[in-house]
Amino acid sequence: MLRPLYSLLLWLLLPLVLLRLFWRSRRAPAYRERWRERLGLYDSLPRVVDVWVHAVSVGEVQAAQPLIRHLLRQGRSVLVTTTTPTGARRLQDLLVGHVQHLYTPLDLGWIMRRFLDAVSPRLVLVMETEIWPNMLLACERRGIQVMLVNARLSAGSARGYARVSGFAAETMRRFAWIAAQSADDADRFKALGVDPNRISVTGSIKFDIQLPASILDRAEVMRRAWGNNRPVWVAASTRDGEEELLLYAHEQVRATHPAALLVLVPRHPERFERVAALVQRRGLPLARRSSDQVDDEGAVVYLGDTMGELTVFLAAADVAFVGGSLVPAGGHNLLEPAALGVPVLIGPHNFNFAEITRLLVNSEAAVSVADADELGRWLTRWLGDAAERARVGENGRRAVEQNRGALERLVALVDARLG
Repeated sequence: MLRPLYSLLLWLLLPLVLLRLFWRSRRAPAYRERWRERLGLYDSLPRVVDVWVHAVSVGEVQAAQPLIRHLLRQGRSVLVTTTTPTGARRLQDLLVGHVQHLYTPLDLGWIMRRFLDAVSPRLVLVMETEIWPNMLLACERRGIQVMLVNARLSAGSARGYARVSGFAAETMRRFAWIAAQSADDADRFKALGVDPNRISVTGSIKFDIQLPASILDRAEVMRRAWGNNRPVWVAASTRDGEEELLLYAHEQVRATHPAALLVLVPRHPERFERVAALVQRRGLPLARRSSDQVDDEGAVVYLGDTMGELTVFLAAADVAFVGGSLVPAGGHNLLEPAALGVPVLIGPHNFNFAEITRLLVNSEAAVSVADADELGRWLTRWLGDAAERARVGENGRRAVEQNRGALERLVALVDARLG
């Protein structure tokens, strides 16, 4: 009964949704590009495809890449939708010319029907946490199976869905299959009414990360430019309000390691200028990747204000902090630095990656810190102890290697549905 109310609210909010989109485009002009696609309006008619993969942004695109490549090797035609322009750019970097891309249509019945009429997929693969009632209903009416893959559901999100338990159960039951990252995730989906016979625990395909050998070569060049003998730590995917805390921690580090360099990589490109201004207000010498200031050894902070180079920065670092975790944003993926053998620090707000955080902490590959003071203490300790860094980094590599295999299990499920 709540779905019509959901649709009505979304319809009434449509002007505000579009206004927010154009407001964001003032700082990130890419949000203005191809905006009509979000309403199911296309300059040229999209091609019919075998599989529609939805990946919200950069992290989901990165995680979906090996699965998409498997589909392409089978000769399947693939459409990928993203919500953010950064996700679209990452897709272009990884799979340009191999897949069709569109921006995600809004979850209104008439928009979703127009979209599905155009692309007519045989199978829909939704990455991680995107649950759209009208899309699921429209697919069910067309006999299109929808799988939620690499699925996760935090305790907080589960509590939110429980408040509308009837609507949540009606919506969740429309998934043909849910491939959960962990047993905890699977249990939360079951508690919301999903048939246990339609859920399996496949693990996280993010463990199946494959890093090109060229990354290490590029990282070696980057590290030489920064200075091989200076301590370097990377703060990856930082969020609004977090950089002030990281600069405070860096001041603590520099009290013991005066030559230490902080490589600061904000999550969203539209924040690059604001973060640069913050560093300059603090009076800290700043170098910027976008200005090709890679060899500026006089810098105290190095701003990674380009796209697609975070992995290189991580591979060149002594220690990595994973952002979105000192502020309540839920954290980001810890597996990339761990796979590279880089010791990992993360703040207390890691609810989006709780299972992975727990695994790496228990493997002594990562440490969860309570605040900026504790972060500064761990950074100071690790940057001064190469032997401990090597031990923790090797623990990370081993933990990632031992947990591979989710991709193989997921591929088997997808292939069974495509026939």
